[in-house]
This record gives sequence, C-alpha cells and structure tokens, in this order.
Amino acid sequence: MKILSGIQPTGRFHWGNYFGAIRQYIALQGHEQSFYFIADLHALTTIREPDVLRQNVKDAALDLLALGLDPKQATLFRQSDVPETTELTWLLMTITQMHLLEKCVAFKDKKAKGIAADAGLFTYPVLMAADILLYDSTTVPVGADQIQHVEVTRDLAQRFNTMYGETLHLPEAYVLDDSAKVPGTDGEKMSKSYNNTIPIFETPKKLRKIIMSIKTDSTAMESPKNPETCSVFELYRLFATPEAQKTLAERYRAGGMGYGEAKETLYQAAIVHLGEAFDRRTQLETSPDVVEDILREGAHRARAKAQEVLERVRSACGLLSKPV
Repeated sequence: MKILSGIQPTGRFHWGNYFGAIRQYIALQGHEQSFYFIADLHALTTIREPDVLRQNVKDAALDLLALGLDPKQATLFRQSDVPETTELTWLLMTITQMHLLEKCVAFKDKKAKGIAADAGLFTYPVLMAADILLYDSTTVPVGADQIQHVEVTRDLAQRFNTMYGETLHLPEAYVLDDSAKVPGTDGEKMSKSYNNTIPIFETPKKLRKIIMSIKTDSTAMESPKNPETCSVFELYRLFATPEAQKTLAERYRAGGMGYGEAKETLYQAAIVHLGEAFDRRTQLETSPDVVEDILREGAHRARAKAQEVLERVRSACGLLSKPV
C-alpha cells in the first residue's frame, strides 16, 4: 500500500484525535509508502495568527513523534514545504467543475450556518486532491466525514485522465475505525468546536482537573449505576483491558462507588497508557533541531516523489519540463 494522510494543526491534539486517527496512522506505518503531513496550508482557512500557526505545527510534530510515528518507517513533513502541492492544485483547478465543489459538505455546512465562506474553503477539496494525487497514493486513511473528499479526488483524477490520458492514479479511502466513541467532557462527541476536549499531552494536575469536570448524572453514591450510559466509563474502556473494564463495570452496577472514584480510575489508566509518550515528548522538546531535521528530511523525500508526479502531469497537459 502507498499511504497518504494529513492532519490539520488547528490546536493541540486531544483524545478524540488519538483514538480516532493518530493511533491508526501509527499502526499503518511501514508499508511500501507511508506519507503523513501536517496540513498547515489547509489550516490557513481558519487560523489567521502567524505565531499560533507556527506553534501549532511544532506541537503537531512533537505530538506525532512522541505518540510513535517513526521517521524510519514513515515520512513526516510540513505540507507547505512541498511547493509542488500548490502547482498541482492549480492544474487540477483548471478542470474542476463548480458544481462538484458546491455540493461538498464542509462548504455547504458553513454556508448554511451563515458563516462567510472564502475561496480557500470552497476550493479546499482541490487542495486535498493535490495532496493525495501528488504521491501516487493508493490508500488514504480518513474519517467517515472525509470520504466525500476522497471521492472528489477520484472524480478529478478520472476527469484529468479522460482529457489528457492515463496520468494520475485513483486512490481508495481507508475509513478509520472510529467505532469506539470518544465523548467529550460534556458527553457529546469530543471536538475542539465544542470546547469539550481532553488534550493528549497535559500536565498531570491539569489533566486530573479536566477529568474531574466530566459531566455525570446525579445518581447517589450508594445506588447502582449503568456503565453503558456513562461518559467516564466510555473513556475508561479506551485505555483499559477487557478484564479491567469488566471489573469497573461490576463496581458501577454494585453501587457504593461515586463518580469521583470512577474518574480517578480513568485518570490513572490514562497516565499509565500515555506515560511513555509523555516521556518521549519531554525529550523531543529539548531537541528542537532533531524535530526540524525530521521534518526537512521528510519534505526532501516527499518532494522527490512529488516532482516525479508533477512532471508527469505537466507533460500530459502540454507544459514544458520544469527547470531544475
């Protein structure tokens, strides 16, 4: 498989990001091609503060490496370090029909909410298509809400190939397993937009405070409780073994345990599960040059492939070879 996926640096990664996507990125690394990029160009549609974007990119790199992304098995790079991306975006824009973009969910949702949607958001799927097609990707790990964008990518590749001959490879979406719901502190789906997230890398003191703030019902401590309807238990089973889950579920049903104790159990499980990643991140923070070297080397490898594909595209549509 030739894998390609990106993640936006729009804020610190949280438990939903980890269990919904990042953990699976790491499991997929080591194939024939495993390219993962930090999508800073995409983030420009929402982040307008330069210093914030730069810091978010650094944090994203640190987080991914600390969580187990291995530069020896996967290529990690900044999207903006590969200028071929924007050139391919323009070449694809010249064959993109307006109606294809008008039906994309992200644009429609924002427009329906009365939020001003700029050209960047409108053409977002074309930039995403360039990201995918530029590396001859065969497999694109995405959440269910991004399947449409992979379908747009396939549509654009097919249209280009029909016009100019077989040039671009058609990718397939690899739908990430998000069957394990990751609830936020309010019980709704964990999301930055809901302001209900639990950061992956937080100080123990702040992490405990966030966990203790998770919304629960008013069932008395001595009364039995249903683990299947409790956000605390839902989060706990993301970290715990089946045996540990069974033990805590029995405690819930037996009564005599308050939610505060359940939250403390969740806190301890999270600390143990993420402990090694915490240590790796602390070490990486003291070596910013090492992280920057990883990103630059990743961009070098990514550009080698990108230039090969872009030259193929330029030739197909009648442009001269690009000067070295």
